[in-house]
Amino acid sequence: MRHRISAGVLAVHKGKILLVRHFRPGRHDFWAGPGGGVEGDEDLSAAAEREAFEETGLRVKARNLAYIDELVDESGRIVKFWYLADFIDGDIDVTRNPAAAESIFEAGWFDRTALPEGHVFPEVLRDRFWDDLEAGTRFPIKLPLRRSIF
Repeated sequence: MRHRISAGVLAVHKGKILLVRHFRPGRHDFWAGPGGGVEGDEDLSAAAEREAFEETGLRVKARNLAYIDELVDESGRIVKFWYLADFIDGDIDVTRNPAAAESIFEAGWFDRTALPEGHVFPEVLRDRFWDDLEAGTRFPIKLPLRRSIF
């Protein structure tokens, strides 16, 4: 069984969240906050910021850990650390590597009422995330273990 540690950002700017679309015909099609595997001795928040830049061309600053997300499938377990993040600067560009190599074809800013259809990760982005932000919830929150669909 393989184990993977990854980090991602929940970057909010002007009431909208940054999402990227991962698409491979016949394999998967989902939207998620930018993120990916932690490299070597890299700090989790630094990994989240790096992944956001690699996948979108945007610079963000990770503020604090929001959610710990555990996923399992037949090949192993992934633990993803989701950080609240602030947009710093840049323009969305998914045409550069490694975004293209990761089958990221689209990215954008979405408000709560206009999230993309289909699968959105982490799943709390459909409702709980926004409620937690508005309520001033104390983070981090450990999300329930779930099966991965990708």
